[in-house]
Amino acid sequence: MSIVTSVRGDGLVWSMPKARWIIVAVHLVMMAPGPMIVGFGIAGEPASGPAMIAMLLGLALLGLQLRHSFALARGEHLRCGMWTLFALASLVYLPLAWFGWAWVPMQASLMASAPMVLPRRSAAVVFAAPILGTDLVVVATGAPASVSTAMYWVCYYTFSLLIVSAALYGSARLVREVNDLQTTQAELAELAVGRERLRVSRDLHDLLGHSLSAVSLKGDLAIRLLHKDPVAARAEIESLTAVARDALRGMRLVTRDELTVSLRTETDGAAALLRAVGITTYVSFDVHNLSPPVEAMFAWAVREGVTNVLRHSEARTCSITIGHRNGTAQLEIANDGVRTPRGGGNGLAGLTERAEALSGTVSAEHTIEEGFKLLVMLPKEVE
Repeated sequence: MSIVTSVRGDGLVWSMPKARWIIVAVHLVMMAPGPMIVGFGIAGEPASGPAMIAMLLGLALLGLQLRHSFALARGEHLRCGMWTLFALASLVYLPLAWFGWAWVPMQASLMASAPMVLPRRSAAVVFAAPILGTDLVVVATGAPASVSTAMYWVCYYTFSLLIVSAALYGSARLVREVNDLQTTQAELAELAVGRERLRVSRDLHDLLGHSLSAVSLKGDLAIRLLHKDPVAARAEIESLTAVARDALRGMRLVTRDELTVSLRTETDGAAALLRAVGITTYVSFDVHNLSPPVEAMFAWAVREGVTNVLRHSEARTCSITIGHRNGTAQLEIANDGVRTPRGGGNGLAGLTERAEALSGTVSAEHTIEEGFKLLVMLPKEVE
């Protein structure tokens, strides 16, 4: 038996065993009156059969009906469903000759079970047959005496059978829909968790990759300058600690989804870092009034592109060009220091995901003279 458990927004837990008690309660309320009236009678009408037999037959009907309803609630195909439906029909119609009209409402269990077991067309026939048959018998036996009385009983039995069968079927269907909804909610929650993990890992990769590369390069530079120019070495160490503090602060902001990046700041910082390690850098910033998503995307692209230049190239020159063309904003980072082909890494994959989310594209390709170019194209206006 499969058990579905989830936590609702109010903190309560809905599980399949608890849901079954709801089905049992509805079925008891709907199916108990028939056997009780047969066994104990009702005001103005005596009992029409032995109470013990009526109760046993009622319990048997309840058991068969619950078997059908539980299968529907679980969304499972009922094994031997035709046989249990035939047994239920036998318990409904065979006692009619003995118990009389007091047993007629038990047809509702057959009507409720039909769509749980049979194909749609067959279920429609089995569902409608008890109502039509009962109404015909009522009219045939009651109309000669009083047409109004016959019509009263026609309406009474018709609505009684419809209401009881709808309650039996509806309770099982409701539990199934609730379980399906909760399963969907659990899957959506897992997807949300997965997306958040992806965001954090991507942002941390882009943030720390650049920062750690800067720390490493500035540390190497400070070591080289330590004996030649202590003042410059000290300045590099101070800037190194500033980079480390910024990385720590950025990491905390990433975990809270509060990190914001500035394109101008990232471009100026990247150019300064490239020049500090001896790479001649050219920056062309020929675009203004970019939407915040586009600016943030370009800022991450500058960070990732420059990190790749520092880590994976021996560039002598690097150009960072930001402009627009044919209604699109473009960022291009090109360098001349790639000596061996390299595949796309996690950083480029993360950039591609960011760009696709904004209906943009990312391309990375080798150029002539051992160069490498990263090109990001985005619509200028993105909500």
